[in-house]
Amino acid sequence: MRRPAFASLAVVAVLAGTACVSTAPASRTSAAGASETRPPHVPTDELHWLRASAEYRAITIQTFRAALAAAEKLSAGKAAGSWGVSVDADETIIDNSGYEVELQRKGLVHTDPAWVEWVRRRGRPAVPGAAAFLSGVQKLGGRVAVVTNTAQSLCADVAANLDSVALPHDILVCRPDDAGDRKESRWESIANGTARPDLGRVEILVWVGDNIQDFPGQSQSLRDEPEAAFEDFGVRFFALPNPIYGTWEKSLPR
Repeated sequence: MRRPAFASLAVVAVLAGTACVSTAPASRTSAAGASETRPPHVPTDELHWLRASAEYRAITIQTFRAALAAAEKLSAGKAAGSWGVSVDADETIIDNSGYEVELQRKGLVHTDPAWVEWVRRRGRPAVPGAAAFLSGVQKLGGRVAVVTNTAQSLCADVAANLDSVALPHDILVCRPDDAGDRKESRWESIANGTARPDLGRVEILVWVGDNIQDFPGQSQSLRDEPEAAFEDFGVRFFALPNPIYGTWEKSLPR
């Protein structure tokens, strides 16, 4: 998804109308309930978990394995090239945690210029399990569609980055610079063949993403629904954890 302007979990509301350098340490509450402080150059627990834990790696790998098994099951009997999967880019198949590390170590917050500079480096690594999933889909005869909220003006940088870390894909659809974050119209362009006319129509069978809006018709309001409303998850929708940023940030008061 597009890196939002409200950015990182630990530094969201620090600088309304001020410079982008935070001089105050982030505050948190310990398990014992005591107030603690964290210097701005020390990565947050959420970021440290994402980068250092075996659990995060296990979750991403097992999720991609489950998604591949679902793609194999759902594509049975379908002609090669007629079907595919949709994957988000940022925090789904491309890891931007290095960007967060740079910001937090310098005591900075996300800005659009900083994000553009980061994307243009074309050096972001792959999320564990992503390459095996994407190549597995292609071996099954499916198309890989990367549908990202990165702006169209940066799409060439995204494509080069995907190639540099061996993340195979057949279709890359970025966000038009004047469009919103919803992806429905871009999924429709894949289904009707206009996203890449030389490939024709592609029926999307499986979606993988880190934000609830990476799945058709879904939003944060789903959190208030009964478990039955999540019936597509684990069947054709597969979600990855992103505790750093996302549409969830505006969902509930802290």
